[in-house]
Amino acid sequence: MAYFPFFVDISGAECLVVGGGRVALRKIQKLMIFGAKIRVVAPEICEEISQMRLEIYRRRFEPADLDNADFVISATDDGNASREIFELCRERRIPVNTVDDQERCSFIFPALAISGDTTVGISTGGKSPLFASRLRKLIEEQLDDRLGETGKLLGEIRPYVKGNFPDERSSKDAMNVIFDLCMSCGQIPAKQEVYKILDDLRSGNENQNRDT
Repeated sequence: MAYFPFFVDISGAECLVVGGGRVALRKIQKLMIFGAKIRVVAPEICEEISQMRLEIYRRRFEPADLDNADFVISATDDGNASREIFELCRERRIPVNTVDDQERCSFIFPALAISGDTTVGISTGGKSPLFASRLRKLIEEQLDDRLGETGKLLGEIRPYVKGNFPDERSSKDAMNVIFDLCMSCGQIPAKQEVYKILDDLRSGNENQNRDT
């Protein structure tokens, strides 16, 4: 069964990572981009994690480690610990991802393609991480600087469009015009030019409405 892709703001969220190896490192690196507060618990911690500014405990997992955790990444090679973490998280309704063990996951960690504020999450329902990774690389090739700047511009002009184009269709058409312009030009147009185009579109719509 396919997984529904929730996009959640995790800035400031408390994340517990159980495990201190290379797999845990990769998960931590992805999570740090989104501003999560990360605690790491593991008897052995790799050098790269040790050098990060994280809350680190060099010991085995204890149930009390789940206190205040908003979500958990279980990246330990200790099968008994993985089972215990999953069961405790399920009892306490804490979302948990157990690496390489889909049956002990309440959420899937997707392959991520990121450009600025644009994030594309890719999941195959846990069936083929390789396919998700290859698809991520294909998408990343399309997420160039122009797309990132276009997304930023559209976000900045959106309130103006919503305030000046009263119905959903006209506002959508206006945003599409600016998107197509950004994609066709050699560089992203200046805001002054964009607002002039929007004003011309609004005037054209008003004139059309008066003629009908």
